[in-house]
Amino acid sequence: MNQVSLRLRVNGTEHTVTVPARTSLADLLRDRLGLTGTHLGCEEGVCGACTVLVDELPLRGCLALAATCDGAEVVTGEGLAGADADRLRAAFSREGALQCGFCTPGMLITAYDLVRRHAAGSPEDIRTALSGNLCRCTGYQAIVRAVASAAGETGGP
Repeated sequence: MNQVSLRLRVNGTEHTVTVPARTSLADLLRDRLGLTGTHLGCEEGVCGACTVLVDELPLRGCLALAATCDGAEVVTGEGLAGADADRLRAAFSREGALQCGFCTPGMLITAYDLVRRHAAGSPEDIRTALSGNLCRCTGYQAIVRAVASAAGETGGP
């Protein structure tokens, strides 16, 4: 089996690892680095539970080969930090946007990207942006309210 060595920064910590060439980013994060907040659901890129930020862009960790992330900056749900992340967590709690929690890391990553870029816009815009993240518990209404609330607190549109 071909092995690849790569260096990446995950949640602010530099890592150098050697993994099988076909290792997904999600498997690297969970199995090698112990960051189990990156959830694996469908493992086909449909559910969004494995969404992480790679060089500041949301990416499905189950679809990305770890080797393609050599030199990248990766942020997982565990690594979200700062005022935008704090506002989102508070809004998710306040609005009741958390139930089973399985989709939460991917939802938070996607929502964080929206809030950070001041791209949350209308509830329809938020629904469209979150449409790649599946939730079986909340019916999305509370999640949309939470994102809109956090976005409103930043002074964005």
